[in-house]
Amino acid sequence: MRVLLVDDEVEYVATLAERLSFRGVEARWASNAKEALAYINQEPFDVAVLDVKMPKMGGIELKRRIEEIAPGMRFIYLTGHGSEDDYKKGITDGISYLIKPVDIDQLMKVINQAAAGRIG
Repeated sequence: MRVLLVDDEVEYVATLAERLSFRGVEARWASNAKEALAYINQEPFDVAVLDVKMPKMGGIELKRRIEEIAPGMRFIYLTGHGSEDDYKKGITDGISYLIKPVDIDQLMKVINQAAAGRIG
């Protein structure tokens, strides 16, 4: 399974990618939307885990852009300080919305559900 993690907290997202790789997930990470879109244009991913609040372009807008390039991709929102409106948007879209710091086992569970098409 191939997962793209996007979060502006570089140490956090790099560590998360490493922890997922220990569990057999091929994880790439980007620290902003521009990097994420470059990855999406170069290689396929099954699931994207997107930080909702990032400078310039947050996860909700990034999801819309990714869907134009990779329509079959699944999504999970991740945030440390999301608003009620962001949460409602995620729920409306049928996307899991996880709060940082995320438990790695919970994240794996949600990634597997998303990859299987049961969410996001």
